[in-house]
Amino acid sequence: MDDAPFIIRGLTTKGGRFRPSDWADRLAGAFAAIDPNNRTRYSPYVQPTTLEGIRCVVVDRALKNQDPNAWRFLQDFARSNELQTTNAD
Repeated sequence: MDDAPFIIRGLTTKGGRFRPSDWADRLAGAFAAIDPNNRTRYSPYVQPTTLEGIRCVVVDRALKNQDPNAWRFLQDFARSNELQTTNAD
């Protein structure tokens, strides 16, 4: 089984930057928890990051089995916003 992560890049399929600039934090934040110190703890399955200067969300493929609805939501988000992806289904 291929365990390469699913990556959603903050670039549209036409090459434009996706807005708002904090979209990756917002999207990953939907899967996050707030700790007792009021800090955001991102899910180990959905992590915001920057790759090659582009904001991205890296999704662990284990999420597909752990929470198929969340996996589908992230796939649909990327598709409906015409975002570039790597290792999508």
